Amino acid sequence: MKILVIGSSGREHALCWKLAQSPRVTKLYCAPGNAGIAHVKCQNGSAVELASIKADDTEGILRLARRERPDLVVVGPEGPLCAGLVDKLELEHMPCFGPGIRGAELEGSKIFTKSLLRKHGIPTADFSSFTDPEKAVQYIHEHGGPLVIKADGLAAGKGVIMAQDSAEAELAVKRAMVDGEFGEAGRKILIEETLRGEETSVLALTDGSTLVVLPSTQDHKRIGDNDTGPNTGGMGAYSPAPVVTADVESRIVREILVPTLHAMRREERPYKGVLYAGIILTESGPKVIEYNVRFGDPECQCIIPRIKNDLVDVMESVMSGKLDECNLDLVDESTVCVVMAAKGYPSKPLTGAAIEGLNADGQIDDAPGVQIFHAGTSRTKDGRTVVNGGRVLGVTASAATLPLAVSRAYQAAERITFDGAQYRKDIAARALKKK
Repeated sequence: MKILVIGSSGREHALCWKLAQSPRVTKLYCAPGNAGIAHVKCQNGSAVELASIKADDTEGILRLARRERPDLVVVGPEGPLCAGLVDKLELEHMPCFGPGIRGAELEGSKIFTKSLLRKHGIPTADFSSFTDPEKAVQYIHEHGGPLVIKADGLAAGKGVIMAQDSAEAELAVKRAMVDGEFGEAGRKILIEETLRGEETSVLALTDGSTLVVLPSTQDHKRIGDNDTGPNTGGMGAYSPAPVVTADVESRIVREILVPTLHAMRREERPYKGVLYAGIILTESGPKVIEYNVRFGDPECQCIIPRIKNDLVDVMESVMSGKLDECNLDLVDESTVCVVMAAKGYPSKPLTGAAIEGLNADGQIDDAPGVQIFHAGTSRTKDGRTVVNGGRVLGVTASAATLPLAVSRAYQAAERITFDGAQYRKDIAARALKKK
């Protein structure tokens, strides 16, 4: 069986790593991949073949798929999903894991999603949307802070600004709508009320009818310890999240996930793949912060190692509408992912720095339970692994307990160096305090 994975982040490395463990897979392709993915080998010894085609190069991906005729295409990032890559590949009779363009609008447009949630009575923050910056500023004057300003479109996890007062909110509107900091994504914005509570990520597999909830996770968005500094694509995660008890999970499924699937069906937007809900647990119950239409990054790096099943079988049950026949078998361990980022990230990451401490396979030696998932890395002609993006490595550790997983992850991170490397020192700290 031949599989093509689209993407180049730690998420795609984790997916390739897991897919390669399936005895059914004889060949893996990844476009464009990274230095770590290049070292992944299938059970038959075949290495992943990288194609230097960007994930958002739809025509390039189509040409590659037509040439290699994969039996399955796994689309990792949100960009190609929201651009309709799945629809185009399926027209070529190539099975894809991921939603089509109408389903992917759940992530592609925050205004669409908030309007859908409001229309169908699904709990979320109150909001207003704007295309005119002057009207947005007028709204801010009328309501005051704190407020949350969000770019409508895709902004790589950085299009959300938490404004503590009216002045900060006005500046956020200027950044998005006048200065164009988020490009086309910020031409329309949402202004939301600020909700109070603990945040968590709840991901589920769905074939459009059945939901299978994946292990709970908690992400760390801000660049600095104690949730300080600007938002990023994610600086680390851990699983399971103690805040998501069985009762909380049941309520999220009943009040949020299932009603969202029903709403999408009523809107004639069929949905298959991963449904990722960013949730805030308020005093009045769980509410939706946002939806993503793919595995989170770095949440994926914590979830995938906990799945015992053959991932090919699981994905096929999603695509064939037979998810009700799938029993997810999980490893009873904790996982922690610490993201090592480049100097200057998230505003202006500097690339090219040599990464020290990795072996020839892009891993570290003598580190039980540790897997290094590459993201922003590449190989030079002389064989060195260098920084090639903002988030560089996801140092992921598994262990019987969360404290041990945290310890393993940080011990491993300390052994890896590159100029300007930065990473948070408090991943999972909130959960450890609950112990």
